[in-house]
Amino acid sequence: MISSYRIVFMGTPEFAVPALKRLCGSGHVILQVVTQPDRPKGRGKTVVFPPVKTAALELGCPVLQPESVRTPEFSDVISRLDPDMLVVVAYGHVLPQRILEIPKQGPINIHASLLPKYRGPAPIQWAVINREKETGVTLMLMDKGLDTGDMLSSASVPILPDDTSGSLHDRLALLGADLLIQTLKYYPVHRKNAVPQVHEQATYAPLLKKEDGHLDWRQTADELEAKIRGMSPWPGAFSFCDGKRIKIYRAGRKSVVMQEAPGTVLKGFSDELTVVAGKDALIILELQGESGKRLPVRDFLRGHPILPGTVLT
Repeated sequence: MISSYRIVFMGTPEFAVPALKRLCGSGHVILQVVTQPDRPKGRGKTVVFPPVKTAALELGCPVLQPESVRTPEFSDVISRLDPDMLVVVAYGHVLPQRILEIPKQGPINIHASLLPKYRGPAPIQWAVINREKETGVTLMLMDKGLDTGDMLSSASVPILPDDTSGSLHDRLALLGADLLIQTLKYYPVHRKNAVPQVHEQATYAPLLKKEDGHLDWRQTADELEAKIRGMSPWPGAFSFCDGKRIKIYRAGRKSVVMQEAPGTVLKGFSDELTVVAGKDALIILELQGESGKRLPVRDFLRGHPILPGTVLT
């Protein structure tokens, strides 16, 4: 058992922050934190720090923000640090082989799925969308492939019926940080016993785009409800009502047999919004108009009534 490693940490979003904080509080030496450059955000294009940079500065860690990790200059910087280990958590770019070969104890990565399922950039969202019963985190040795390295350890959690991608993200970020510290405690054993992935069982979780949130009412109510949760908080699920976009944040399901076309709003109480799906119906509970606030359905319909027979598209 080795009590302390000299680590270069690479990560960018909020998902990576718990792992960085746990490393700093567990006796390991953080030689350098590498994160992506500051980016403009929002309508005002205000330049904001990546969450990992904010956390690193609070922890007193040195921060490096290269525009590219493929330059000889970046390789030289990492080589001179002479790290035992590279810990990568959602950095956002594939690392070249020459970087992966620098750390003496190998580059390791926390991935938010039970590999080899859901390789790729959006494993949390797709696990929710696809109505998986469980997911988890995997700690693996990195190789030149995309999430294809040998597995050091893993931990699983159930996906709860009301989980969104946001709530599951937060649980997995903490789980990944715990798994990292536990694995490093006995790292030589884990590395010796690393398990190759069965590549034939691999599935891929592609990056989501804004247009992926568009609901297809021909899907079943179960599928639509899961998609709404999987698209929350980003990119968000939406449909169109009389040509205007409405965002749908929360919904339930209702078992019905209807003749109306999918997307048709059913007759109900004035504070209800029930829509025919390919199978059964979706009960919309929380939504937002193009220029309004996120509201419970009762409050939304008070100002924006949607008549029975209206077809959402």
